[in-house]
Amino acid sequence: MADFSQPLIILIALLCGLTSRAIGLPALIGYLAAGFVLHEMGVTAGTWLAQLADLGITLLLFSIGLKLDVKALLRPTVWGTTLIHMLVSQAFLIALLIALTRVFPALALSMEGAAIVAFALTFSSTVFVIQTLQERGELQSNHAVLAIGILIVQDLVAVGFLAFTAGKIPSVYALGLLLIIPARPLILKLLSVSGYGELLTLLGLALAIGAAEVSELVGLKGDLGALLIGAMLAGKQKTKTLATNLMQLKDLFLVGFFLSIGLGGWPPALLIGVAIVLGCVSALKPLLYFFLMTRLHTTPRTAVLASSSLSNHSEFGLIVISVAAGLGWVAPVWSSTLSIALAISFFLAAPMSKFSHRFYRRHRDQLLRHRSAQLMKTYENTDNTHTIILGMGRVGTGAYEALAPRLGRELLGVEASVKKVAHHLGEQRRVVCADASDPDFWVRINLPEVQLIMLALTNHPENILVAELIRSMGYSGDIASVVRHEEHSEQLQALGISAFNLYAQAGAGFAAHASDASDSGFR
Repeated sequence: MADFSQPLIILIALLCGLTSRAIGLPALIGYLAAGFVLHEMGVTAGTWLAQLADLGITLLLFSIGLKLDVKALLRPTVWGTTLIHMLVSQAFLIALLIALTRVFPALALSMEGAAIVAFALTFSSTVFVIQTLQERGELQSNHAVLAIGILIVQDLVAVGFLAFTAGKIPSVYALGLLLIIPARPLILKLLSVSGYGELLTLLGLALAIGAAEVSELVGLKGDLGALLIGAMLAGKQKTKTLATNLMQLKDLFLVGFFLSIGLGGWPPALLIGVAIVLGCVSALKPLLYFFLMTRLHTTPRTAVLASSSLSNHSEFGLIVISVAAGLGWVAPVWSSTLSIALAISFFLAAPMSKFSHRFYRRHRDQLLRHRSAQLMKTYENTDNTHTIILGMGRVGTGAYEALAPRLGRELLGVEASVKKVAHHLGEQRRVVCADASDPDFWVRINLPEVQLIMLALTNHPENILVAELIRSMGYSGDIASVVRHEEHSEQLQALGISAFNLYAQAGAGFAAHASDASDSGFR
């Protein structure tokens, strides 16, 4: 008789994922719900689902390694905020769980068990944060960079936990993993000749799975090997492409993990009540984040927006509690309990993140009182500015070089990346470090004397967001923007913004270049 369980699992996961996305929540909430639906239908999954889940976790750790920027993580605002927040949250949640156990002895949660559950709840969701920021066109903003940096430090803490839960003593051959360092040039060479398509993705899979298997053989948690080789390759443009290629594959395999949580069944009624309490507690996270960020010299606006995006529990917490349950440190039923808490935290975080800009505008005067004296000393002089270029990547830098001989000090570049700003200053360009979507920055600009603002930011939604912001602040001068698609040109022109289509008008530039070369006798 034919087995229809596999196609049914895929169909239910798809429908629940689409439903979740339709109501503005991450698809993973739908996958968790799909697991519970399948459990009620009496469907059981074979070993294939567990294998997919394990592969998804391995790729997750490999991807984290590929994204590591050690210099960015060493900023006190990032690691200080993360570690202090986790410690304070851990202490509060342990106290809360012990208090609930005293009131409801049937929970039977020991101090060690409470510590594990609390630890799993100290993380925020990478999936939720990136999806939310990407949909709003804010992935390159200061608050996004800060939030993602905090998430990576949290992930590294979780990886440390996973690395020491293998239950094995590493052998002396574990030192052989250090051979990854001298092998780095060879691996990078393989990446360079593998192109940008399926061969690159296949190489990434081989590296992640191979490193995990070798790590297991020498007595370490396999995921640690995947993280290490990813970290060794981080920082190159090709590894960024590799991370992008693996993203969809990793998310697809992780569906197996989320489904397996729900397939384990519902927790008892008492634990459902506890899950509701723990889910609601996530709404308190932004308060502590804001306090710590501003004390570590973050602007109030960046602190508000980053804090609101982190106001949730994490899918990584489910991985932590699943591993702990497998080792017998907590009852397996806590996996489904925390999945419900995760879903509730997402329901609360979605509107909180969505209305964070409005909240800041409404309470801006009160929030600005939290600026540190050290922060205010860093504000650059922006007087005598007539033309501003927002986004000093390749396009923005090219525009700056073309205009600088004529405009001189009347030209100002704006870039959110500290590293890029340092490079531009070294090249004697007048560039300031600021978030173009931050109204506090535009308050410091004398907008009536500005004649032209050029938008060379990384994506269309961000360009639209910034254009609407500066218009709302009274700017009446000219705005020009780069675009990559014709429909984006039409949208910008409807807003009174001059659009330069990089692709459509690149041909004219190429023809002019070729013609000039021909006229000069270039061979």
